[in-house]
Amino acid sequence: MAWASELVAQAGPLLTLALIILAGVSLGGLARRLGLPGVTGQILGGVLLGRAGLDLFDDSALQSLEPLTHLALGLIAVTVGAHLNLQRLRNAGRRLVYLLLAESLITPLVVFAALFALPGSSPQLALLLAAIAIATAPATIVAIVKETRSKGVFVKTLVAAVALNNMACIVLFEIARSAGATLWSPELPGLGGAAAGALAELLIAAGIGAGVALIMDQFARLALRPERVTTGAVVALVFTTGLATSLGVSPLLACLVLGIVQTNITQARSHLVDSVFSDFEPTILAIFFTLAGMHLDIVHLQQAGFMAAAYFLARAAGKWTAANIAMRLAGATERVRRNLGPALIPQAGVAVGLVIVIQNDAVYAPLAGLLSAIVLSVVAVNEIFGPIFTRIALKRAGEVGKDRLRLIDFLQEENIVTNFRAEDKGQAIVALVDLLIRSHSLHAVDRDALLESVLAREAQASTCLGGGLSVPHGILPSGFPMAGVMALSEQGLDFDTPDGRPIHCMVLLGTSPEERDRHLQVLATLARTVGLGPDFQNQLFNANSAAHASELLHGEEFEDFNYFLESTNDRAPAA
Repeated sequence: MAWASELVAQAGPLLTLALIILAGVSLGGLARRLGLPGVTGQILGGVLLGRAGLDLFDDSALQSLEPLTHLALGLIAVTVGAHLNLQRLRNAGRRLVYLLLAESLITPLVVFAALFALPGSSPQLALLLAAIAIATAPATIVAIVKETRSKGVFVKTLVAAVALNNMACIVLFEIARSAGATLWSPELPGLGGAAAGALAELLIAAGIGAGVALIMDQFARLALRPERVTTGAVVALVFTTGLATSLGVSPLLACLVLGIVQTNITQARSHLVDSVFSDFEPTILAIFFTLAGMHLDIVHLQQAGFMAAAYFLARAAGKWTAANIAMRLAGATERVRRNLGPALIPQAGVAVGLVIVIQNDAVYAPLAGLLSAIVLSVVAVNEIFGPIFTRIALKRAGEVGKDRLRLIDFLQEENIVTNFRAEDKGQAIVALVDLLIRSHSLHAVDRDALLESVLAREAQASTCLGGGLSVPHGILPSGFPMAGVMALSEQGLDFDTPDGRPIHCMVLLGTSPEERDRHLQVLATLARTVGLGPDFQNQLFNANSAAHASELLHGEEFEDFNYFLESTNDRAPAA
């Protein structure tokens, strides 16, 4: 195939890019038709075109496309960071804290113990691999979640966990690199200096990402034309990546912070992530994964040998164990606990980037080749089989195909509270109105006007629908989507009710005038299913966490009442 490689090289980077896109999109689609993740097909397409296959492209052709790889990594990091919305993760905080601690301790300890005693290994190599093992591939996770249209408690936990473990990996890797270098060169800064250097990198990268996000927010407020917002968003992403690279800090970390600030502080997150990049994001990801496959070489497996196998098995065991222990301690639901470990197996972009850091570090010249062989060979295996594990985990968690508007889609984990207490109905309504505004970010809504509308409606007639269910509701301004919050009390709230039963479930609804029909559907559905359904009542009223309640509301077994609106626009609730 030398003639083909020469022809492609003479054709230039544009033809190279076209062939990569064609191969990635075609084989990704073929993989999906075979029931495999599209990511797996794209990587195999890269392997076919690259060094391990037809070897159509030389190093210069691949190097000419490096800017696209950096752009893809930046976009992936921004997208993952945007999932760290602190308000949405309010009820997930316990799960994420335990998982971050477990992944930062258990996974590296298991990997270090497995590699340290192997022939040909060293403390420096084991330390570096232990730190790299923490990272899960954000690009793979984001791509599979989008491809499978998954949504729910498990997806929220998974994507946030990936963002956090990548941040932990980068920081701990810098500490491990400095500590390992100290073992060779005592005159270099010790562990304290390593920790200080990692903290400095974190702060500089965070400053870049946060600063660009705030500037982008102001620009989006002033820009009157959509194309200017698009231009600003592209500049923000490219500038963040470029500035971080030029300052010697992690561009991935800077872009993560950019996404985090966008979704938590500014009002322009949709301008940067959802609207601007959504149309061509699949193409960028296809290029990224195909290029990753092209860089892989079967020779790596021969060089790494037994060490690569030990690293792969130890990392998988560490991930599985860390996730299981963390979710048990956090009291997570069984679906999350059983499936989170396998979903965290994929590893690519961050691991490859850290290998490049070592290759450029003269202190680690004796280890760079072996480290590269181990990590790249395991990345090859993880990125071919890891997506399959992730997809299976999403399916077992029951969240595949759920990224569509449902009747009560506004009731997610962050909109639910358990063990709710209130002295009287008025106090309960005040608490729920505040929760509604806070959890749905309705800060533009007049809180007092909304509260007054709820109390006025309650004064006209009781909103208790029987069976321990009460559905107070108020009026939102025109143009606002329907919103709601749920409060559950296992003991029951001793309010004055028509049927004399205590209230176990209060659902506060906020509805704009144009969503009146959906409001009536929701009321009828809640009355029929929650108010009169003893089986569902027993599970919902006794839910021990907001995550458990959310799984009940959005689970497959209750799709008859919480149906998908886009496919049943004209469907009325059954009698």
